[in-house]
Amino acid sequence: MRKFNLPELPYSNDAFSGFISPETFEYHHGKHHKAYVDKMNSILESDSSYGSQPTLEELVEKTQGGLFNQAGQSWNHTFYWHSMSPEKTEAPGDLKAAIDKSFGSMNDFRAQFVEKGMGNFGSGWTWLVKNSKGTLEIVNTSNAENPIRQGHTPVLVTDVWEHAYYIDHRNARKAYLEKFFDHINWKFAGQNFSGSGIPNMTQFMV
Repeated sequence: MRKFNLPELPYSNDAFSGFISPETFEYHHGKHHKAYVDKMNSILESDSSYGSQPTLEELVEKTQGGLFNQAGQSWNHTFYWHSMSPEKTEAPGDLKAAIDKSFGSMNDFRAQFVEKGMGNFGSGWTWLVKNSKGTLEIVNTSNAENPIRQGHTPVLVTDVWEHAYYIDHRNARKAYLEKFFDHINWKFAGQNFSGSGIPNMTQFMV
């Protein structure tokens, strides 16, 4: 049976001064994310019906209930870590053009993304996705849900569960969302936009 590992962060836990603190990473990555991975492995070990080498993407697409919750959160968090960069990056030309077409401009996209994140009630995720028609949308999901299950391709995501920002920003979700936008990994987003199929998070966890 395949065992998934907690993925390493793609940067040091002190790389985001003023945005995400080492303490937040210690809890969010080292405890919350690890717990999802450990529980997913425990379920897989006790039930052989999922096969010996399932990918994380297959588990997100095809499972329900407890296993989906753990697999979904494992995938979502891995994608979230890679959606951010300590260094300033720029959206590649094709993605920038698609953003302008769908939202008007990068500034308009930023405002709409922050507004969508503010409107995501409770715990969940705010995504930029490429839909089945190849155009961009901003969508919210709750809890462990993932837009893969609605036929969308994730391009980037931010976590709006309170544990993602409460240590550093308390209840100021908007301040967190504004700073997230300043740290988007546009290279990663561009790869997801121009690629074919579901972004592969399994590669970071096996």
